[in-house]
Amino acid sequence: MRKIAASIMCADQLHLGDELKRLESAGVELLHCDVMDGVYVNNLALGPEYLEIVRNNTEIPLDIHLATITPLKYIDMFGPVKPEYISFHVEVADDVTEVIRKIRSYNVKPSIAINPETPIEAIYPYLNDVEMVLMMTVNPGFAGQKFQTDVLQKLRDLKAKLAGKVHVPLIEVDGNINKETVGLMRDCLPDIYVLGTSALFHDRDKTSYSERLVHIWSDVEKHV
Repeated sequence: MRKIAASIMCADQLHLGDELKRLESAGVELLHCDVMDGVYVNNLALGPEYLEIVRNNTEIPLDIHLATITPLKYIDMFGPVKPEYISFHVEVADDVTEVIRKIRSYNVKPSIAINPETPIEAIYPYLNDVEMVLMMTVNPGFAGQKFQTDVLQKLRDLKAKLAGKVHVPLIEVDGNINKETVGLMRDCLPDIYVLGTSALFHDRDKTSYSERLVHIWSDVEKHV
């Protein structure tokens, strides 16, 4: 069963309550929450107080992506928000096992994130220890970037590595995910698709979020 995660930073922040209701009605399964520290990426976003408000006003589980350095510090900040997942970047973790242990200490599912330019082999030692892999298809930091097609081979390699394993973490993709880029993944389909401005939060037409998700899913189902 493949799932949709809506990138909450791309929603209309002036009408966030209405946005959450629309996303619930559309059947969105996760709210993808990008936490940015202005150091690891040149942007700032989504503090714990904001996400606490979001969590208290929706039934949709939170999927927190730490685009930060010093992940241990941020896990202590965001673990009490009780998300479903916390993703941290393999590129910045001094001790990946310690970071995973810290996430689990909050009864949160650990997820390991990897940037487009990082070799996929960097996460192989930890696949048995995480519940999800967040594969970035753009460099983290800003919406509206071009999908990096080099990631497609990394997806294929990861799925081949996981084939036949007892423990198989979910694979999530994030970065300019839309009808066209989903089509590019026809032979390496992930489990969770993060949708932002490109496919969900736009004003190009008058369709509902439900209709936009059907549009995405129809393309996914053609390639299953």
